Amino acid sequence: METTDKDSGGIGCLGIVGIVVVTILVTIAVTVWAINSQLFGSRFTPVELNESEQSALASKLSAVGLGELAAPADEDFTPQPYTEDPDKREIALTERELNALVANQNPDAAERVAIDLADDLISARLRVPLDPDFPFLGGKILKASAGVSVSYSGDKPRVVLRGVSVWGVPIPNAWLGNVKNVDLVNEFGTEEGFWKQFSEGVENVEIREGELFLKLRE
Repeated sequence: METTDKDSGGIGCLGIVGIVVVTILVTIAVTVWAINSQLFGSRFTPVELNESEQSALASKLSAVGLGELAAPADEDFTPQPYTEDPDKREIALTERELNALVANQNPDAAERVAIDLADDLISARLRVPLDPDFPFLGGKILKASAGVSVSYSGDKPRVVLRGVSVWGVPIPNAWLGNVKNVDLVNEFGTEEGFWKQFSEGVENVEIREGELFLKLRE
């Protein structure tokens, strides 16, 4: 008598179908998890300074006439003669203070933007809501990141776009207008416009691990 798969201990056609179905379900589950966690992950947590940090930030901003950014208050409109304080041309902020400023001014933006400061490098992670009518991904959250190298050399600032990535995929230089790894100040600072004005208004800029220092010209 011919031996069947069942008799010989084989899993049979029904068993094979079952394994395929389970495999498909597991694959779908893993795919959904990856999309939700890697592509459309949760919102960023806004930076909240403790009392000591908040006081330090308020002092820094007050020193350059921007105290209301840290703690909005009624402005004093008492008439007084115009003066200039050279110290108010310098400002130093930590990474936490910079992110906290974003949160103070726009809580929604704080959940969609996270700024990192490293040596000569400003990086940002972005979460951009897509229009509901956007094909396939309408209503989802686009995740992007970008890096800009910022330093000061030869009596002028250097601003270099290191790159932009969307969902972890680096955007081709051609799609960025071929400005990747180009010193934007050197490239466009000779023409009238933003980069020339920016360059002429900055006396020094330093980006260190977790810190930003900016000094404006007279």
